[in-house]
This record gives sequence, C-alpha cells and structure tokens, in this order.
Amino acid sequence: MPELPEVEIIRQSLDKKIKQKKVIKVIVRNINLRFKIPPNFSSFLQEKKIISVKRFSKYLIFNLSNNSHCLLHLGMSGTVHILYNYKKNTTTNTSFYSSPKLPKKHNHVEIIFKNLKLIYNDPRRFGFFQIIENDQLLKKRLSHLGPEPFSPKFNIKYIDFFLRNKKKNIKSFLLDQNFVSGIGNIYASEILFLGKIKPFKKASLLKLKDYKKIVNYSRKVLFEAIKKGGSSIRDFTNTSGKKGGFQNEFKVYQREGLNCKRFKCKGIIQKKNISNRSTFFCNSCQK
Repeated sequence: MPELPEVEIIRQSLDKKIKQKKVIKVIVRNINLRFKIPPNFSSFLQEKKIISVKRFSKYLIFNLSNNSHCLLHLGMSGTVHILYNYKKNTTTNTSFYSSPKLPKKHNHVEIIFKNLKLIYNDPRRFGFFQIIENDQLLKKRLSHLGPEPFSPKFNIKYIDFFLRNKKKNIKSFLLDQNFVSGIGNIYASEILFLGKIKPFKKASLLKLKDYKKIVNYSRKVLFEAIKKGGSSIRDFTNTSGKKGGFQNEFKVYQREGLNCKRFKCKGIIQKKNISNRSTFFCNSCQK
C-alpha cells in the first residue's frame, strides 16, 4: 500500500497533468470497489474542471470547479494511469506495487479529458472513489484521521496526551491513522530506527525525549522520501516514468540479517511480525 510520500508524488504528478482541465466524459466499468461507486458519479464529474489535486494522509482530493470534491483512496492495489491521445504510451503508471504499463484487466474507471484520460486500475478493489459536495462535508469526512507528521498539531504535547498509559506498542501507534496520518509500514520502521526506539516497546514506557524523536524523525524521514521521489518497491513510478529513490536510503526495512548501518553499532537487522506486519529493527541500538 502506498504511504504518504508515494501518494504525495502521485499528487504532484497528477496536479501537473490534469490541473485546470475539464472532464469531458466518465466511464465506470465496475461499480464494485471497496465502496460502490454512486449512480451519479459520472454526472457529478462531467463538465467540471479540476481546479487542483491535493492530498491529506493517503487520500487524493480532486478539487472541482463548483467547490465540490472527489476523493480517491488507492487501497492495497489501486493504480492511476495517464494515457495521451496523441502519442504512444510506454509508461502510464503513477502508482505503487504494480506494472508501470496499463494492465488489460481491472480498469474500473476512466475520466476523460480533451487530450488525455485518467484510468483507475485495481485488481483487489480495496480502493474507492467518493464524491463530496462541499468543504464542510470534506472536513467531516476526514475528521477521524489524526494530524499529519508535518502538521504543527503533531507535537510532544499531543503525543503525550494520546499515548500516556497506553499498553499498545509504539509501532502499532505509528500505523494507527487515528493517531497520525500517512505513516505506513516502511516509514514506521525507518522512523523508529533513527530514534533508537524498539518497535515493540509499550507506548506507556516512552519518555518525553522519545516523543521529540518521533516528531522530528517522522518529518525527516517523510521529507527525505518525498525529496527522493518515494520508495520504489516493485514498480512504483510517477507519471514521467521515474522511479523513486528512497529505497536506496533504507536503514532497516527489508535488510534482515544485514549489519546495522549506524556508526560503531555491531548489531544485526532483525525482522519480527507486529500486528501481521513485517517490522525491521536493529537488535543492538534500538532500546
């Protein structure tokens, strides 16, 4: 599943490609995604201009010309493809965990513009579209999510209030979108490594200095990942066909059995499942 940096790269790509373009036609080939596509989906989008493409957490938000919105979540296997009318498309994929080329199956939605079209492909159908009629309803729709790591609201005071006396491990909290939005499995492992915090440590045992590390390293890791174009696991690319580069910076993720990269640390990277998710950590310097 794409995490905040990958969704941000997709957002940047789409904003360049479809911003200020009018939707000419919408074709829905399969309504049965995680949530059924509403009957008025096509008419809702048709003749609307895409004012901008924004993001919150792992959600893409298409802001429309009548101050309404279209929400897209990619789920586990959703990918977005851009096809141009006037040139051969060798690379179409803007998304994560899939082929960079448009697959022949599972193309559920087409949003057609003058010179190009956006195709949503999703073999597992855990992604979804939702139409949101105004800003107030959009705010309500996203209200269950915690602040993003870049938000001033994600601070030591907030973390202390949220985690105090909690028995659950810190890795699980970093994956909890009600606590903090956008962090997934890859970046949670990297954040905790930089903070020298064991992922299965109970949140109630953390100190204020640990909260500070979580705030600082969450921002550092995600900022660097966006700067590097995301993490290319399997075939993530942006709309220009460029792969991300942050996978080359991994300190622990997918490095089981290798030496720790921290200076003078003689530890070995280990792997342990936490809540059915693979978690990587150093057996020496993370306490």
